[in-house]
Amino acid sequence: MAGKIKLDCRNVWKLYGQHTEKLLEEHPDPDDETLAQNAIIGAVRDACVKIREGEIFVIMGLSGSGKSTLVRCLSRLIEPTAGSIEFDGQDLLAMSEAELIDLRRKKIGMVFQNFALLPHLTVLQNVAFPLDVQGIDRKTRESRAREMIDTVGLSGREDYFPMQLSGGQQQRVGIARSLVGEPEIWFLDEPFSALDPLIRREMQDEFLRLQSILKKTIVFITHDFDEAIRLADRIAVMKNGRIEQTATPEELVLNPASEYIAEFTQHVAREKVLKLRSVMDTKLSAKSFAGDIDGNLSIAEAAATVEAAGKPLRVLDEKGKPVGQIDAKAVIDVLVGRPFK
Repeated sequence: MAGKIKLDCRNVWKLYGQHTEKLLEEHPDPDDETLAQNAIIGAVRDACVKIREGEIFVIMGLSGSGKSTLVRCLSRLIEPTAGSIEFDGQDLLAMSEAELIDLRRKKIGMVFQNFALLPHLTVLQNVAFPLDVQGIDRKTRESRAREMIDTVGLSGREDYFPMQLSGGQQQRVGIARSLVGEPEIWFLDEPFSALDPLIRREMQDEFLRLQSILKKTIVFITHDFDEAIRLADRIAVMKNGRIEQTATPEELVLNPASEYIAEFTQHVAREKVLKLRSVMDTKLSAKSFAGDIDGNLSIAEAAATVEAAGKPLRVLDEKGKPVGQIDAKAVIDVLVGRPFK
């Protein structure tokens, strides 16, 4: 996936304890034993990520893996112990407090697990609040707030208070509020984890719908691998403060970089992750074809069409060019767990 680098994080460390910078000078890559001997916690360890404009970049890992700490470093809500972070080529760590506040107000949106709505304000007032802080006049901010309320599907509830809304509706208000300032990058820290499973699924659908419209650069944190593979363009998997692997969902399933990644992916429904392009025959050897099919479709999405075709289908790339063929056997191999290559 090509694209402009929006956020570039290089060799970022976040250590908790005394004399952490001195420790890194003496031990540029301290191991667990060195950290323990110095009573230091390695919350983030030598993290490197490049987040591209317009992509959904998911950071996932179990509780305590460092994912939330890393995102707080990326947004500079906390100061990294070492490393560099660039936002659109600007040194984020060199920005003054005033520059940082201006950046957060105008270019960064944030949504957290606890919705953090102001209980004494209506839906309209909550969504408009970031613009109020910027000093934008009431007519303009309420007009933009109403647009975002409509975008997240809450029209008609502008005058409700948070306590009058369901959990899913409150989360939609939080999303609308984070987007009203038209941020260039959107940080979401486990935004759906407090929701019931059915509402969570609905919010994932809503999230994907919004992204199809808004095309934001998104950094999304979750501990749920099913959620990660459903939403992500790329995923960074963390363990004990380190990034174990950064890859597309398909690459994580097909080529796990470690036993830890393999454990994460072993129970994944492969048909939901693998695309036709990954399991197709790259030779167009069939004598005739039943038609064409998009290579970016998942096996689950394409299974019924391929199985009903009766003959192989030509697989097309993003430009509509034939790049291979797929037949029912290849799809069935994936569905029943047989090797497909």
